[in-house]
Order: sequence, then structure tokens, then C-alpha cells
Amino acid sequence: MGGYIMQLQNYSVNDGDGIRTVIFLAGCPLRCAWCANPEGQTLQNPMTRWAETEEILAEVRRQEIFYRASGGGVTFSGGEATAQPEFLAELAGALYDEGISLAIETCGQFDFDRLAPVLARMDRIFMDLKLLDPVRHRQYTGADNGLILQNLARTARLGVPMTVRIPAILGVNGSDEQMAAAFAFVRDRCPGATLELLPYHRYGEGKYRRLGLTPPGGEFAAPAPAQLDHWRQMARDAGVEVVSFR
Repeated sequence: MGGYIMQLQNYSVNDGDGIRTVIFLAGCPLRCAWCANPEGQTLQNPMTRWAETEEILAEVRRQEIFYRASGGGVTFSGGEATAQPEFLAELAGALYDEGISLAIETCGQFDFDRLAPVLARMDRIFMDLKLLDPVRHRQYTGADNGLILQNLARTARLGVPMTVRIPAILGVNGSDEQMAAAFAFVRDRCPGATLELLPYHRYGEGKYRRLGLTPPGGEFAAPAPAQLDHWRQMARDAGVEVVSFR
């Protein structure tokens, strides 16, 4: 079997514990207006390719010494890691059987019943919480957030270490009121989950040009470090543990 990937990135230290290989799987059900990886929105485009499962497993095995020495492993990302569920399940099953630590980064827009066996094999799950307001969520991502909020709560009950990631974007969710509501959701609906704030960045703009697309507009901005610190303290005061994998 195989599937469409964007790339394999070795020696990553920002996507879980230790030194990791990140497998960027193509395809995504959302169309976030600030997306940093537009090449991951579709399966086939000039920046993706088909990869056989064994090709990926062989590359991971070559990196295994780094995982063992650092407590690292493999992280599935995207695009959206769950957009190719059969491919993801095959990769995760093979790597799990070889004793390699696994993590996943997901937007949360997936069929939970279908993905639960894969999620249960992870050593950490990173799941996004972009917006609580369903109207604004649809405005900025193209989809309602009802399934995502449901999956956040259901995934938290799996017992797998979970980190909820909030992209902090001025002009989208960058107010104390919106952040406070998100922190309360994490505390009440995702008990035991940690929280990571990810400030907006423009690193992906060159990819838009390569794909003949228009980069995100100037209405988005990154919060200042002091503002991020303020929100982190708000989260702690709300009873949520704050972490950083950056």
C-alpha cells in the first residue's frame, strides 16, 4: 500500500519528545485562511508525491538510532494526518509493532470510530482548537466545528497523553474573551490535556506562490511575546497546564 505525502522531515525536535521524523501526509478537509502548508490541502499537486509504505518504513528504520538515544520517534502530520485513514493505519500499525514511539498532529475533523484504534497506538496526540464560535470557524476554515469539538472530548477520554494546540492569531481568535472560552473548554471537556499556544507566522507564503495561489492577507498578525505570556498565565489560572514543544 501507499499514499500521498508532502515530505519526510528527519531530526525534528518541535513535534513531540526527542528527535523525530515527521511524516507529512497530504490532504485536508479544512481550508484555513491562514494555512502555512497549502500544498497539504489536496492529495495531488506539484508539491506532493505518491510514496510506498515500505519506502517510508525503510527511511524511518534508518533513523531509529536517533529515536532510541533521545526518546523520540515518528510524528504523523500534514496537511491532515487523518485524511488518508487507511494509509495512516498501515503506517502506524507497522511502526507500532516495531516499538517506535508515535505521535499525531490533527485538526480534529475525522471519523472518531474509524480512527480510535490508530489514536490508541499513539504516545501523544496533538489536536487543534482553532475557534469555539461555529460561525467564525466556518468563516475561517470552511467547516463547522461541531465534529472537532466532539472529537476533542472523545479523544481526551482515550487515556493517551494529549496536547490541545491553539493557533494564536490576531484578527481571528486573539482576544482575552475568546481565549478564556477556549481554556475553559480544554479544562472542562478535555481533562488532563495540556495546552500549547502556537503564534501565527508567515513561513508558508513562498509555497502559495509555487502553487500559483494568493498568500493569506494582511488581516492576520502574530501576537507579541508579552501577549502570549498573558494568555498562558490566563490558562494556568483557569487550571490548564501549559507546555511548549517549540
